[in-house]
Amino acid sequence: FEGYFVDINPGFIEMLGYSKAELMSKKISEFIYPEDRELTAEKRQKLLENVPLVNFENRYVSKSGKLVWLHWTSVPLPDQGLVYAIAKDITHKKELQKQQLSHLNDLSMAHKELKQLNYTTAHDLRSPVNNLISLVNLIDLDKVMDTETQEILAMIKVCTNSLIETMNSHIDAFKEIDTTQRQLSRTDLMDVLHKVQHSIGNLIKQSGTQFHIDFSALPVVWFKPQALESVFLNLITNSIKYSKSGVAPVITIHSTIAGGKHILRYRDNGIGFDMAKVGHQLFKLDQGHHGGNNSKGVGLYLVHQKVTDNGGSIEADSKVNQGTTFTITFKEHPNSSIP
Repeated sequence: FEGYFVDINPGFIEMLGYSKAELMSKKISEFIYPEDRELTAEKRQKLLENVPLVNFENRYVSKSGKLVWLHWTSVPLPDQGLVYAIAKDITHKKELQKQQLSHLNDLSMAHKELKQLNYTTAHDLRSPVNNLISLVNLIDLDKVMDTETQEILAMIKVCTNSLIETMNSHIDAFKEIDTTQRQLSRTDLMDVLHKVQHSIGNLIKQSGTQFHIDFSALPVVWFKPQALESVFLNLITNSIKYSKSGVAPVITIHSTIAGGKHILRYRDNGIGFDMAKVGHQLFKLDQGHHGGNNSKGVGLYLVHQKVTDNGGSIEADSKVNQGTTFTITFKEHPNSSIP
């Protein structure tokens, strides 16, 4: 109760680096890190009032100057004027917590910068795209005599209009996310697919891509329409980009309810993946799985992010030159009777 060590075990001596005589020659408070002395004194006063101390942490300064974090359990014995205390060295745990906090701060900053970059990119691209639309609208198709050229110009108009709509939609989404968490909604699979097919109609036509669609079992899912557009867009463009040479892409998409789960299966006949080699990193960022300058490793990362951000999950199954199947499981509506 006088504030000095009466007896000390060898583990405590070794941990702090002082000799037993050194530890017993000064008041305990002198070994405590200055910033922790006031709080420790308050807890010590409670001990003197016969109140046990549990789960208390403070820092001691070792002889080398290194700080040691200790987790204390102490019991007072007023009749003897002594306090029996057990300390656990938690320095390593505190260092890990500090590192985790630093990583979380870095991640938070990176997320903030990435969100700002997305917003800025969509916003800054809108002006040149609007300019492009204005230029396209100045073209008088009646003065173009070649039928094929007329068709190409008409498709350019459709694509540019679709592009500005998409960017405006992204900007609105960024604003809405900043103010409130966007809610999932009933999203019609066919409506979203048709919108994507329309936006890349020329690419589909040139590649000769065929679609086999069946949404009869599950026509509506609980998802964000814009996010589902991104999922379909990336999957379809990947299927076209990585189709087998000389073989037209065939894309089969069907929805179903199996075991109470709302599922969408997307299958193509492309060059596929070697799942044993790349399956573990298929949805990671900056992992181009087919090589070449056109493979940036972003598309499947975005698909995975969109699906998981909307409460779903996605799995892939593939074999080299035998195509790829993606299975998406959607989050169910809170009212299970509504798909």
